[in-house]
Order: sequence, then structure tokens, then C-alpha cells
Amino acid sequence: MGGAKNCPETPRQKMISMMYLVLTAMLALNVSAAILNGYAQVDDSLHETIKTMEEGNAATYSQFVRALEQNPAKVQQWSDKADSVRVASNEFYDYVQKFKDDMVQLSEGDAAKKNARVRELAKQDDTNVPQQYAINEGHAAELKKKIEEYCDFLVRITGDSRDLDKEFKKTFTTPEGTNAEGEVISWENSIFMEMPMCASLTVLTKLQNDIRHCEGRAVRYLLTQTDASDLRVNKFEAYVIPSSDYVLKGSKYSAQIVLAALDSTQRPEYYIEDQLLTGNVYEVVTNKVGKQKYSGKIAYKNQSGDTLYLPFEKEYTVAEPSATISNTELNIMYRGYKNPFSISVPGVSTQDIDVKCAGASITKSGKEEWIITPNSGSADKLTVQVYAKMDGASRLMGSFDYRIKNLPSPNAYFEVNGEPLKEDKISLSALTNKNNKLIASYGTDGLIQAKFDIVSFRVKLPTGLEVQVQGSHLNDKAITDIKKLKKGNSVTLMYIKAKGPDGKEIQLRSLPLELN
Repeated sequence: MGGAKNCPETPRQKMISMMYLVLTAMLALNVSAAILNGYAQVDDSLHETIKTMEEGNAATYSQFVRALEQNPAKVQQWSDKADSVRVASNEFYDYVQKFKDDMVQLSEGDAAKKNARVRELAKQDDTNVPQQYAINEGHAAELKKKIEEYCDFLVRITGDSRDLDKEFKKTFTTPEGTNAEGEVISWENSIFMEMPMCASLTVLTKLQNDIRHCEGRAVRYLLTQTDASDLRVNKFEAYVIPSSDYVLKGSKYSAQIVLAALDSTQRPEYYIEDQLLTGNVYEVVTNKVGKQKYSGKIAYKNQSGDTLYLPFEKEYTVAEPSATISNTELNIMYRGYKNPFSISVPGVSTQDIDVKCAGASITKSGKEEWIITPNSGSADKLTVQVYAKMDGASRLMGSFDYRIKNLPSPNAYFEVNGEPLKEDKISLSALTNKNNKLIASYGTDGLIQAKFDIVSFRVKLPTGLEVQVQGSHLNDKAITDIKKLKKGNSVTLMYIKAKGPDGKEIQLRSLPLELN
């Protein structure tokens, strides 16, 4: 009997997971129509993968049926375990589907559809329902528990396989996350808090995808334990397994063509458009953008020696190279300032992305985050170039021009107890408190936030006396003179000099303060 082999996660699976992570990171920038459509594409691709895996799993369960008919005593215990995997997987899959349907019902109301996909939603950007249903009503905590229970079940049912043990625990992990401020948050909040419906449904579809994938991994492992290689092959099916259905122009499309339930005593022949392949791998350099189709056949001999043919056809998409780059604060850059950017290339891992910009220094600050700092003497326009490592070479995926300016001058504020004054009136005690100080800032509503240090300033008193101060805190002489003043008197902080991150020293507007 022919045994089934354990199959690792396919390149297609890895690509889908990577696309999901890229889109989730991009969500932090702006939930645009393009990003919503991106989630719809990932969701569609996940559903197609689920369909393919369900067909493969059904074929494996059929092998169990045939094996049980051939040798009940040998196969029964493994068949029972396989049935328990099918029941547990279907129950968990259906639970996740109900989770999705309930959220859609809550968001869409009477227009809600059962088993709706992301692209069918009228309110793809609804951020209220995922938080309300999953977090506020406690369903996310219940989902997390079921994920852990299902993982534990798969680990128990395949207890002799350490590799599967690691794979299941890695697939169904529910780690804590971090928010934009770097604070640790629960898995539930990191997945559903303030997330749009398109993202939440895609996360849940990916979970369903993981269920079917791991179900198949578990059942195929159980089948190998039956020594199913003793079974006589009585059914053949052709499968085309691409490394990816989404490739970039100029890169290779690669697919493995296999004959399911292959008799080990013969070697099939593989044809693409009537051309015989040297093996069972089809490769072609893709130079035409858009959907591409190809077809072929597998030739094999039956027990009577007759040659039979199994036809197949496959479709894949070729796209132009592209990159997504966003300056997370403005569409310009400032000299000497650490301008934050989020950069990604669809279909390319972060570690395979390289960013270049002549006239600026570049450092990587996070998973998809870069800091670009134009030199102090840089030109008025710089070009950011994004490269990706593909097929062993570095390819330009896109370039973007940015205007370069000097940092604008900030405003001067007097800070009291860590908060800048929002008016020009201050108490005598607050002004003369050595813990309070003069600061330079763009304010909390500023489009950018840069750190400025006060270098020096003068204190002008009502008597006309002026006191020179170094740094940001009033010195003893200034405090002594100010304490002689009365309520209603005015003090002016003038000739204020500050130094920004670009190293330049600038003079700010005077700051008048009235004692109250």
C-alpha cells in the first residue's frame, strides 16, 4: 500500500500569510479603497486555498475508506482518529464561520449575507462592530480558548510527531501584541480593537485556512501510520502545485505537476501544450502582464498496459513590479530631521527590501519602517528608491521624489508642571518655580514633532531691565527680580534662541507673560 507523505506549508500558503501581514501593517497608515480592495483580494485567495485543501483532505479521507475496506484490523484505530480530526475540525471551522456571520449581521443588518466574503460587504471599513462583538461581548476571549483547545487536540492526536507538534503550536499561537505607543496589549485587542470589518474577516478566514491546512497535515500523518502503501491504486487525479499564483513580470513562474495516487512501479510523462517535460516541474519566464493560462496532460499506463491521459489546466497572474511607500507624517522631508517612512513591496518579505536615497542617511527602525534623514546640505529634491531581492537579484520596484525643506520655526511656550501654557497669563509662583521652564515646540496639533533645545533668552521686566539667561530655566537673578513684581505686571521673554535636530540655531518670536 502507498503511504501518504506529510507536506510542509506550501509557498502559496506562506505568500498568503505574508500578504496578510503586509496589509495589516499598511492599515496603520490609512484605510484607503486600495487597502480595502487588498484585503478583499487576500480574502478571496484564502477562500480558494481553503477549497483546494478541502478537496485534498476529502481525497485523504477517501484513502482511509479504501484502506479500511482492505484491512479493517490494521486501519480501524487510525481511521477512528481521522474521523475525530474531521469532526473537531468541522466544528471549529463552523464556529469561526458563525463568528464571521454574527459580525456581518451586526454590521450589515437586514442586508447581511451568510458566508459573506470581504468584497461583498457594504461596510468594509466598519471599525465599531469587530470591537463591540469580539472585545466588548467577550467572543474574542472565547475564540482564543477554542484556538488553544483545537491546537491541544491536534497535538494529542499526532503525539508521536514532534515536527507536527511544533507546526501546530506555531500556527495556532495567540501572542500578545503592541500598540502604536509600544505598549503590550492582549491578543484579542491586537486583532479586533479598532480594526475594520475587512481586516477582522480576513483574519478569521485565515484562521479557517489554518484549520483546513492543519487538518490535512494531521490526517495525512495518521494515514502514514496505517502503512497504506499496501493499497492498490484504483483512482488517478492530476494536480498542479504552483509555488505562487502571483508573480511579477520578469520573474519565474514555477509549478509542480503531480499524479495523485501514483503507482510506484511506473513513471508518468508530463506534457505542457503537447510538449514533453524532462521532469514534473514547469517553469517559464513571465514577460506578459495579466492573467495567464496553460494546459497539459499526464500520460500513464493502466494495469492492462494501455496509455491513459489526464488533462489539466491552470491559471496565474503576472503583475508589474511595484512598491508601496508612505511618509508617515508628510509628503515632504526636512533636512537633518529623522523622517519616518513605511515601505513595503507586495509579495516580497521585509528582509528582502532595500531602500536607497542619495543625499540622505537611511536606517531601518521596524518591520516595515525606515528613517530617512536628508543631509544638512542636501538638494531641494531627493529620490527614494525601493529595491527587492527576487530570483537571486536586486530589482528596482519603484522610485519616489520628495521635496526637501528646512524645519519650520517652532513657537516658544512656558511649560508649567510639564504642560505648556495655552494663554499669556501666569502666576508669580509658577513663573519663578525652578522646575518650570521655557520650551520650543510645534504644539500638540503640529503636523510633525521635532525636539528643540532652548539655548538662551532674555527676560525683560516692566522697569526696562533685561536679564540674560542661558538654557531653558530662569536663573537666580531673573527669579529675584521677577519676585519684586506685582499682579498685572508683564514680563517678556525675548531674543529666544533654540537649536533643532538639524543642528541649526534659530531665533523665535518673543513670549509676553502677564502676572495674575
